[in-house]
Amino acid sequence: MSDTISFADFKKLDFRVGKVVSAENIEDAESLMRLKVDFGELGKRIILSGIKKWYQPKDLKGKNFVFVVNLEPKKMMGEESQGMILAAEDESSENCVLLAPESDIAPGTRVH
Repeated sequence: MSDTISFADFKKLDFRVGKVVSAENIEDAESLMRLKVDFGELGKRIILSGIKKWYQPKDLKGKNFVFVVNLEPKKMMGEESQGMILAAEDESSENCVLLAPESDIAPGTRVH
């Protein structure tokens, strides 16, 4: 189990629903995929994610997932990622499931 954090620290995280506008594998990257994600009033952002092993770009386009949008940008393979998609991965790394709302909701909606 991880170290505990205060509720105040947890509240600093900004979880939002984002709609994947486009998805593509990053050439020469073993695991990275580039997602262009619509966050409604927050605009569109590029999110890089190591999900290539489990997902094909065509499976993600047009779908809503949960993201953290207020992480410090991170450079990977010369590109900047402006957030993080949330996923559950089992201990064996054989299965990875992206977290998604169970019904349609507007991009940019805050997750509580």
